[in-house]
Amino acid sequence: MATSVVATDAVCAIDSEASLLEVRAGVRAAAASIGFGLVEQTKVVTAASELARNILRYAGRGCMVIERVRAGSRVGLRARFEDEGPGIDDVELALQDGFSSGDSLGLGLPGAKRLVDDLQIDSVPGRGTVVVATMWVP
Repeated sequence: MATSVVATDAVCAIDSEASLLEVRAGVRAAAASIGFGLVEQTKVVTAASELARNILRYAGRGCMVIERVRAGSRVGLRARFEDEGPGIDDVELALQDGFSSGDSLGLGLPGAKRLVDDLQIDSVPGRGTVVVATMWVP
């Protein structure tokens, strides 16, 4: 079933620690507006925060777009994170717990993937990364 965009809720530049507050607030507001409960809101906000932090850590700057989506009778939230950073050499490896190309625990991407219903990563080394996280209202 095709997914269609119902509305775009926020577009946030990610270029400083303060941006993370905007990302979290925007995702929480959008999630609450479509009926996510507190637990689901926390999951999607945590995933978005981690993905935004990865942009700061590895690319320095990027952006996030939050969209309300629909597929048949299902409604959900899709957050798209984009950067023009160094890209990810091996996406499959980057999704494994404990792998890090930087100085971290290597739990960010795999943790974000566990928190949402769908996580898609498109990355080209030297050109940047696009991560799309989708979560459906239960």
